[in-house]
Amino acid sequence: MEDSSMPGARKAWSQHLLAWMWPLVALASVGFSLVLLEGKLRAEASADPIVRAMLDDGPFASDVQVITQVICEKLALIAWQDYLLAALSALGAYAALGWYDRIALRHLGKQSKVSVPFSFLCSFVSYALGHNIGASVVSGGAVRLRAYASQGLSKLEVAALISFCSFTFGLGALLLLGGALAWDPQLAAPLLARLPQQWLTDAGVRGIGFVMLVLCAAYVGAAFLGLKPLQIGRFQLRYPKPGVVLQQIVAGPLELVAAAGIIYFVLPSEGNPGYTTVLGAFLIAFCVSLLSQVPGGMGVMEAVFIALMPDVPAVAVMAALLVWRLFYLLVPLLASGPIILAFELKQWLRPGGATG
Repeated sequence: MEDSSMPGARKAWSQHLLAWMWPLVALASVGFSLVLLEGKLRAEASADPIVRAMLDDGPFASDVQVITQVICEKLALIAWQDYLLAALSALGAYAALGWYDRIALRHLGKQSKVSVPFSFLCSFVSYALGHNIGASVVSGGAVRLRAYASQGLSKLEVAALISFCSFTFGLGALLLLGGALAWDPQLAAPLLARLPQQWLTDAGVRGIGFVMLVLCAAYVGAAFLGLKPLQIGRFQLRYPKPGVVLQQIVAGPLELVAAAGIIYFVLPSEGNPGYTTVLGAFLIAFCVSLLSQVPGGMGVMEAVFIALMPDVPAVAVMAALLVWRLFYLLVPLLASGPIILAFELKQWLRPGGATG
């Protein structure tokens, strides 16, 4: 007789395996990326005979110290005006992310229940935590659930808001990346060169870009035509009103355009390929780092970005990405702490707050 507990045991075992699989994949991605980065940075730093002698004579820890010193020298060469423009770009990116929440609230018909400052602060903290911790839907979602519940939104409404914000980001990434690949398929050439020969030609890359743009156009067209919801299995896509969609196709790309600007403004003028190329490289690198589920895309984003911009000195790219991490990840993370404490203190001081 078959043991009825076997299916349940298999399911529990598979869930346990999946729970371990993604962290291991993320760890492997970081390790592989760091190996690539170390080789690339070492090779470039060795162009200077003095630095090459220091790298050849010292142990690995000394090599890391030497390479770090070279990157710091690049950071010191960045003008204060460029740092200011990078900081303003980061503010623009987080303002666009705050707009995501306002658009989602309008779609749900709840914009009158939540003030603009509250939703922008909630969005800021959610993304600051999500970008640094990883699995932003989970880590940032917990913040949104706690915050928006205090404004009277149900768990289902908060879940719908999170999904809608994620979709707005995806729509923006699809629109910009599709446009970039359709306009210049050579953006992806350094990565494609690592694949088997003729695996994907320029025409194929351009075709993928056009498919992305067609998908975006189909979504916008369906919303304007008022079509019935799209049902794919248990997933249902309910098209928003045209006014909401128009805001999505502006806010989504705006966040990515501003985030890429952080890197562009602090890259050296020598070898700088221009903003369009930087944006295309950022889109590909950022999407790959998100798929890797590595917190902050640590190592993965650097490896992909350097591969996509072979004409820019790798140490200069590393310096620019450090500035990006400072303004886009670390400063928002530090600023989110006092905001969370202030919110929790306010909740605790409310009648009945201390007990729930």
